[in-house]
Amino acid sequence: MPTLEFKGKQHIYAHHLTVPYRPLEPDEKRSCNPAGTNDNLIIHGDNLHALKALLPRYANRVKCIYIDPPYNTGNEGWGYNDNVNSPLMQKWLTENRPVDNEDMERHDKWLCMMWPRLHLLKELLADDGIIFISIDDNEQHHLRMMMDEIFGGKNFRNVISIRRGVKNVQAQFEYVDRLNIGSEYILFFSKSPEIKFHHLTVDLDESTIGKWNNHWRGTDRPTMRYELMGTTPKTGQWRWEKERSLAAMENYARLLEECGPNPSQTEIDEWWFAQSPQKPDLLRMSTTNRPEHFVPPSDRRIVSSLWTDLIVNESSPLMNALGIDFPNPKRTDLVKRIINYATASDKNAIVLDSFAGSGTTAHAVLALNKEDGGNRKFILIECEEYADTITAERVRRVIKGVPNARDVALRQGLGGSFTYCALGEPIEIEAMLTGEALPPYAALAANLLYTTTGVSVGVDALEAKNDEGLFYSDDKNNYYLLYKPRLEYLRSNAAILNLEKAERIHDASLSNAKKAIVYAAGNYIGQRELTRMGITFCQLPHALHDKVR
Repeated sequence: MPTLEFKGKQHIYAHHLTVPYRPLEPDEKRSCNPAGTNDNLIIHGDNLHALKALLPRYANRVKCIYIDPPYNTGNEGWGYNDNVNSPLMQKWLTENRPVDNEDMERHDKWLCMMWPRLHLLKELLADDGIIFISIDDNEQHHLRMMMDEIFGGKNFRNVISIRRGVKNVQAQFEYVDRLNIGSEYILFFSKSPEIKFHHLTVDLDESTIGKWNNHWRGTDRPTMRYELMGTTPKTGQWRWEKERSLAAMENYARLLEECGPNPSQTEIDEWWFAQSPQKPDLLRMSTTNRPEHFVPPSDRRIVSSLWTDLIVNESSPLMNALGIDFPNPKRTDLVKRIINYATASDKNAIVLDSFAGSGTTAHAVLALNKEDGGNRKFILIECEEYADTITAERVRRVIKGVPNARDVALRQGLGGSFTYCALGEPIEIEAMLTGEALPPYAALAANLLYTTTGVSVGVDALEAKNDEGLFYSDDKNNYYLLYKPRLEYLRSNAAILNLEKAERIHDASLSNAKKAIVYAAGNYIGQRELTRMGITFCQLPHALHDKVR
């Protein structure tokens, strides 16, 4: 398979493996209705470090990832700040900061930024998970090749094209150097090639209903009120009696079968006039007591990779109602459609966005849960200082209710909660040697458990349950950590695995037919004896033990 080569790749190829682990530190004052260990998360900090912090708990558990990274247009002012241990790369990266349109190597720097993040995102993605990435023409070709290399070309699923919106053409007959860019893209890959997707169907919502019919005169006709079953059932006042409306919907489904999944308007018109002098033109009473023109949906209609019914950016009325000032936020119903596509079969799914921006992904998750009774969880990561004042604040407002919103559910509040977190100090051997940064017990336990065994559990659940340091058990092993974040403890014999402790660990493991894994600064027992006792000893860095002794 062809590979993508770019400047700096040799230095960042395995950088995701060297990123230090930093525990998440909850901030109760910035949280909203915090709900404990399994709460939604909004994390403020470098997303590379935040993704690494999530691994001990969420590796292979995230069902849907949606990210909207910098498009690298040259006008965004983003800067590369990863601490890559290569003097040559550091010199190269500092020559032009931030990256701008005059930087001839900005594509290389963008790839260096994305490479380790995509590797960590892949580790977090569940085996049946999907990742979606918004992009435009600047990096779409590079992104596709990079994703092929990291996720595997066999896991490529599609490229969705979405309208940017209508732009006025000022001079139609002038020569131009390129066509007007009228669309953006969403690349999506799966973790496994065996994944099958649920087809999207047209829903009866504000994005698919269409324009008002001005011929309606407000006549109240109770006999014309009934429920129509589409993807979502709707009740209202309709133009035709129920039997005729149902027949129209059946005919429309037949139209889709005969004309294909995406018939043009000309094909629709020709088909309908051949069948009947009238097209299905239904009116229903809206929540504002005004009728809406409605194209009958069919559960057999498959939405293609060309999404012409949506535009990329959110409308001004919604952002004004939210009171959030943010440039070009992604449209909520666009992200909601993506999440629904990925989680239709799992309404308890975890959804992750590591370039959170204004918080659209959290808004979409909460709105979708409100609609279908789901219990999806979101994790947002935002590195900028507005993580609290914009990202988290938008989510607080949609949870509690937005008085001026057009949508009834949003006015009432979507409900939910989140825990706001910052990144703690990194767990690094050098800092531990000096005693300047001794990590909390739970943070060190979670990191050791994941890095040495690949087991992912919540930090909140990890604590020493007895004097031997038992902190976790699975079907095969008991895990022990002899550690306290105090130098006087690490200088004492309490931090060392001796024969007395080993025998107690052996007896406890023998009683439930398990083996034992013990993390400690040192031990006074030979390997042959440890093997006989069913104990695997994992020494904390030799230098740490030598230093404190």
